[in-house]
Order: sequence, then C-alpha cells, then structure tokens
Amino acid sequence: MRILLTGIGTYFGSRLAQTLETDPAVDLIVALDTREPVLPLEQTEYVRADSSFSILERIVKATRVDTIVHTHLIVDSTKDSGKALHEINVIGTMNLLAAAGAAGSTVRKVVLKSSTLGYGSNYEDPYFFRETMRRTRPPRTRVERSLLEVAGVVGDFAEDNPHVTVTKLRFANVLGEHLDTPLARMLRLPAVPEIFGFDPRLQFVHEDDVTGALAYATLRDVPGVFNVAGDGTMPWSEVCTVVGKRRVPLPPVLTGLAAEPLRLFGLVDLPPEVLALLRYGRGVDTTALQEAGYRYEYTTAGTVDAFAKALRLQTTVGQTEYRYERDVENFFRHSPAVVRDGS
Repeated sequence: MRILLTGIGTYFGSRLAQTLETDPAVDLIVALDTREPVLPLEQTEYVRADSSFSILERIVKATRVDTIVHTHLIVDSTKDSGKALHEINVIGTMNLLAAAGAAGSTVRKVVLKSSTLGYGSNYEDPYFFRETMRRTRPPRTRVERSLLEVAGVVGDFAEDNPHVTVTKLRFANVLGEHLDTPLARMLRLPAVPEIFGFDPRLQFVHEDDVTGALAYATLRDVPGVFNVAGDGTMPWSEVCTVVGKRRVPLPPVLTGLAAEPLRLFGLVDLPPEVLALLRYGRGVDTTALQEAGYRYEYTTAGTVDAFAKALRLQTTVGQTEYRYERDVENFFRHSPAVVRDGS
C-alpha cells in the first residue's frame, strides 16, 4: 500500500502513522499538515502544506499513492475561527477528493475521520442514531454545518467514483490521557459543569479505538459510513462520579451566558454544540462497524474508567510532558556526534 495521510500534526494523525509503519503491507506513507508530527516516526515522509491542501493533486501524481486517509477535519470549534473551520474542513476536503478523482489518479481508497457531532443533539433525537438517519433539527453551529457540507461532498464523490472504496468514520466523544477535548478539559476541572435539571446519556470512544478503527479501515476494504463508539451510554452524573468530580450546575436558561466566565478565566470553553450535548446527550448505534469485522477494545464505561485511572495517576505522581521535536530526534538518531552503544 502507498498511503497519503493528512493531519500528521495532530495526535491521531501521528499515532495512526506510527501504527501503519509497523504493517508489512504498507510500502509508503506521505504525510501532510501545516504542523510537524507530534510523535516520533521512522518511515513517514512529512510534507508541509497549507490547510486547503492545494498541492494534493501534484503529490498524488508524483507518489502514485493508492490510499488517502483524511484525519484533518476540525471537530473542536474552540480551536479555530469560523473561517478556518470552513477552509480546513470543506475546502481542504474538496481539494483532497479532487486529487483522488482526477484523470489518471491511482487512488482506490479514501478514509475520512469525522464526528457524530453531525447528528446534532436535541430533545427530538432518537435513543440511538443509525448511520442512515438524519439529524432531527437543522445545524445551528459552524462546526456542525461544516461537517454536513463535508458529508455531502464525500457522498457525491463516492457516487461519482464507484471504483474508489470510500469509508467515513463518525467518532463519538473521545477520551484518553493524551487528549485535549472539551469534555476531557471539563473532567479535569476540580468541579465539572452540568446544566441544572438535565442528566444526559453520553457515549465515549477510547483513543486506542480511534486509532484502531482508522487503521482497520485503512488496511481493509470497508466501504460505507460507520459510527465509532464504545458500547453503551452513561449519564453525565455517573461519568463525573467515576472520575471523582463534584458537579456545579449551570442555569437551564441563558446557559451560554452563564458559562462565559469559565472561558474568560481560562478554565474551559463551552461552545453551543457542547452545551447542547450537556442538555440532551447523544447515542449512536455501533453494530455496522462490528459487523464489518472491527472489535472494540473498550466500552463506553471502560473508556471512562480508563480515563479516570489515568487522571488519578497523573494527580498522584505528576506528569512531565514530553514534546516531540523532529529535528532533535533526528539528531539523536542520525548524527555522527552521538556515541552509539558498542561503538
């Protein structure tokens, strides 16, 4: 396999590259991002590119890749502006698919990392969303609108290019000791926000299963759209109990205004899509990916428990953060100035 991977500057992009490097079926990994890899990589070739990936068609032709894995979609609206969201999510995906479908393209597989945010969250929602279901209300947030635009673009591409295997993975709320998501940031606070009168059921996926599902879809042919989440749901109150945090209620009216001091004091930013989740929750059906052969390592409860254990360990022994720097690591690996064992 010859793979083009976007989003190498993210944790999951780098971790997926690490996983793919160990597979004997993978001959080449070319990785794109505006930022360098955040984990050490041995064989992956990094190319710095703008967020719209306008150079993609040239790279596809030059490297003759057969697989494109797109992990670069932004699903945390606290990280980028509305303009950046559209540029990266929509324009970047359109350029990627244009390169994949260009005349003479060698691409035969496209894997896209997306989010269950596309389903929305409101009181009319079903108990579980299946992949064939649509959201019950129009999108009201910029990140949800961009994800729906991407879904439309990907659907059109799959229909126009039946010779390409297109896999779209919609991931639920991700938890892991290495991640900085809105819900993870909330659960690391001394007291966790909730909305008074609401105790939504939530679903989580462990960071190991995110990498596992992406690798599974990359190395096998599993066309279609798949929800990715640990089995089961948990009430927000139970999640906080397992993590060992007390809860602080926000008012059910003018909730966004009441949450603003949390952002101003640098504690946590709660955008509208997160507040909707804290009010109504969300559950998704996960049988389709399991029927396609993927086996989860963690349930939702197992994911929360693993996060809680990691959080307690960090609190007890402390943690020195390691930041991967490619030039420094290349010095240690390749410089003749470094004395090797046995030399």
